[in-house]
Amino acid sequence: MERKPNKNDALEALDFIINVLKEHEKDLDRLISQLGIITESLGETGEITGKIEKIEDRIATLQNEITNLIKYLAAPKDSPASISSGTPVNVKCRQWEDFKNLATGAETVSYLFKTSENTFQADALKNGKIVSYTGEFPPNTGLLKLWLSRELHVAEEAVFEGVLNIP
Repeated sequence: MERKPNKNDALEALDFIINVLKEHEKDLDRLISQLGIITESLGETGEITGKIEKIEDRIATLQNEITNLIKYLAAPKDSPASISSGTPVNVKCRQWEDFKNLATGAETVSYLFKTSENTFQADALKNGKIVSYTGEFPPNTGLLKLWLSRELHVAEEAVFEGVLNIP
């Protein structure tokens, strides 16, 4: 025969249920607290997103300024854009084609071989600005002066081995 639960058993079961509910309440409080922290973090992430957008805007502005500077430096001597502002500028190119584009028609060109570093350096004075390139040796070093003269459309007499520098 089955035994009927007595009053003590019923109270113990009720105590057990109450304790389980209290544990669930604590778990819910902890989860709500964590949710609050996550919500605050998302708010901060929104601030970070805003800061990243500001940085991206600054980068875009700098890119536009660099583009304008390159156009200014590449402008023909007789154009109004080529009038020197009096501020010395040394443009250092990493790619030969960039140097070639900016230095074409220069007033003077210098070059150096840095055999210890296995590099070649060329500097061109154009519109009061110095445009520089440092990179690999050109393939034929014996005809370098003539090659630079023709590549940059500069009189051969205006090409010399040495360095151009702004004091």
